[in-house]
Amino acid sequence: MTTDQKETSAGLVPDTSELGANLAKIEELSSRLGEIMSHRKPVRPSLQGPGQDFYMKAASSMWSDMMANPAKMIEQQAAFWGKTLEHAVEAQAALLSAELKVPEDQGPKDRRFSNPLWETHPYFNYLKRQYQITSGALAEALEGVDGLDADERKRLDFFTQQVIDMMSPTNFLGTNPDAMERAIETNGQSLVDGLENLVSDLEANDGELLVKLVDESAFEVGGNIATTPGEVVYRNRMIELIQYAPTTEKVHARPLIIFPPWINKFYIMDLKEQNSLIKWIVDQGYTLFVVSWVNPDATYSDVGLEDYVEDGYMAAIREVKEITNQQKVNVVGYCIAGTTLSLTLALMKKRGDKSINSATFFTTLTDFSDQGEVGVFLNEDFVDGIEEEVKERGYLDSFFMSRTFSYLRPNDLIYGPAINSYMLGKTPPAFDLLYWNGDSTNLPAKMTVEYLRGLCVGNEFAEGGFDLMGETLSLSDVETPICAIACETDHIAAWKSSYSGMRQMSGKDKTFILSESGHIAGIVNPPSKKKYGHYTNDNWIDAPEDWLEGASFHEGSWWGRWDKWLAKKSGKKVDAREPGDSSHKPLAPAPGTYVKAVPKE
Repeated sequence: MTTDQKETSAGLVPDTSELGANLAKIEELSSRLGEIMSHRKPVRPSLQGPGQDFYMKAASSMWSDMMANPAKMIEQQAAFWGKTLEHAVEAQAALLSAELKVPEDQGPKDRRFSNPLWETHPYFNYLKRQYQITSGALAEALEGVDGLDADERKRLDFFTQQVIDMMSPTNFLGTNPDAMERAIETNGQSLVDGLENLVSDLEANDGELLVKLVDESAFEVGGNIATTPGEVVYRNRMIELIQYAPTTEKVHARPLIIFPPWINKFYIMDLKEQNSLIKWIVDQGYTLFVVSWVNPDATYSDVGLEDYVEDGYMAAIREVKEITNQQKVNVVGYCIAGTTLSLTLALMKKRGDKSINSATFFTTLTDFSDQGEVGVFLNEDFVDGIEEEVKERGYLDSFFMSRTFSYLRPNDLIYGPAINSYMLGKTPPAFDLLYWNGDSTNLPAKMTVEYLRGLCVGNEFAEGGFDLMGETLSLSDVETPICAIACETDHIAAWKSSYSGMRQMSGKDKTFILSESGHIAGIVNPPSKKKYGHYTNDNWIDAPEDWLEGASFHEGSWWGRWDKWLAKKSGKKVDAREPGDSSHKPLAPAPGTYVKAVPKE
């Protein structure tokens, strides 16, 4: 019992004076909320959902299916009505019984419905079971619709599931027992706190709702995350090049450069000491350089893939060779940076440049014939909308990328956090991974369109050739020794597509490792945790499914296996190198300035 409540024979009774004050605050916040929404900037409909052509084709296919097989529709409707009626009768009987006993639920467990009241209280149990019946009927009705190709079928299933997830009774205050209980226990304070959280999130995004996933005040880049010691030793308008301080007396002669994705910031590999891939690499005796990309604004509108290659990859390789006095370097590309690294390797082959001794790819797509789960957003309707947006603004705002990836896991990244923040009034957790996830970057207009149209939609690098910097580049141009790490449940870069792309590279020295888990956890998987295992198979079989069937499983992280592979490519040991040299004076301590800079509107 709280100090704001009193006990009576009827149970806990709220303090009416505090409740009244909180209701007044709710009314005030609601007015503030209305003011924010009245000034909300309109968002292009083409960035909010599929185009009308898709809806029309889906509706036409469903109508044709009903006309061709009316008995099927009648059976489905009759089954839905029957289950609904039976459920309603059972719920009524439970309400009328003295014990208020609900019928036994044999359905699958769903963590959204973890509150015991979903199982014991007739009202909440009725809502949950009716939601499950309706969801199942909707999915079944659309499952057999003909007239759609595989991509359209995938989109229909995805956006149907979006509707199903959105309509869960847990997402509404009046039908969420956790929210109702907390509101009563706190005399409405949880609702006040929740509205304040909602207003704050809307204000931060000009009226667009992007749920804050983390307590941002708990982290400081360079303070308690991204703290591995090093120095920025080179800077241009595209990159800061960070060289990390050695922790061993001897290091491999050949340096290593990591090119992280510019969709997010590099410190996912350096969140904290215990799981820092950057620190671990340094501790294994490598001279490590990491690129930190600029966060572009509208002045970067004309920056394309050629700028990322020339002023990013080529510049970093040139400077590292000079600093370390080496003719060759080893490189790593992560996600989109791996895709562009493969373009760079093909370009260097055309130019006769042999500066790269080996390349490692983390969760990289080079063949986009199967785009994975994110492919539902890579159709012409969405890409047209993105192209219109970037032509007007000069860049793609990080908001759109954050929202898109969130909808791939809506219950975990949208509805669950929204319930905790807005209905329960809780402060978001202090979770470093989620902090990084929210610290995303803008994308230049030209690069965005080139990447989406030429690589993702056109798949030109794998099929026919991609024109860049005066050359036509193909996957078969990549002859560099490679090691590719993909992740089994990756929802952004499907591992089978990653395998297919790497298989098309023409080099003979190729290694493929499949890690358990997803796009981030499968890569940031330190050996000390002994959490996710990995698969290996020396044979490059045509079908990725056959590769996996013949693969060997290994407990624990792939990091150690990769280290053994990389060590053989890295030369003899030499005295450790401190960051920079006479012509590369330290410009700023790691993690540098670009990673913290806020781009201009």
